Amino acid sequence: MRYELIIFDLDGTIADTCQDITEALNHCLKLRNISIFSTQEVKKMVGEGVRRLIEKALQSKKVSFSEDLLNELIKCFISYYGEHIADFTKTYPEVEDTLEKLKPFKKAIISNKTEYLTIKTLEQLNLKHYFDFIAGSDSFPEKKPSPLPILKVIEKFSVPKDKTLIVGDSNIDIEAGKSAGVQTVAVTYGYREKELLKDADFMIDNFGELIKIVGIDLV
Repeated sequence: MRYELIIFDLDGTIADTCQDITEALNHCLKLRNISIFSTQEVKKMVGEGVRRLIEKALQSKKVSFSEDLLNELIKCFISYYGEHIADFTKTYPEVEDTLEKLKPFKKAIISNKTEYLTIKTLEQLNLKHYFDFIAGSDSFPEKKPSPLPILKVIEKFSVPKDKTLIVGDSNIDIEAGKSAGVQTVAVTYGYREKELLKDADFMIDNFGELIKIVGIDLV
């Protein structure tokens, strides 16, 4: 096989989680009388973890914030989101069928969500069993765009870099993959503009197109 290990991002790649993230963020902001965001606005802010999401939200609203306020909002977000993690979240088209076809490959998730929230999302979507390893922003000392999470997963499976592929919807995923020395696939249906994905080795408009890239024999 051309590849042995496929690493996936979660939000904007495997599942559209943005409405539930927006609901959780807005719930916590309203408790502090801070104006809320649309789903489209939140889409542009996700991808770097909960702390950065809330920092960006407060900065966007020109709210002066202390570390105490930031931590309070992070705690609120994680609590509310954990209870409502899949109220609106759904997988993108062809995800489950494609993961089924990719059974011969080792598969991992590396998300900038916390590990707990990443696992819970996959459990709610009944997708957890497809993956051999699941990591979040707190699974390693560094998170994407650092290459460290990718390198640690490669080490775990003892797979060569040139047999590894990372699939994501963000320039963060592409940057992490390039820095780690692995092949990169950008999905265009996620949360980032196509222009930001131009450095990827491959670009796909539908999750099912991944089958052609990995070169699996479906006969």
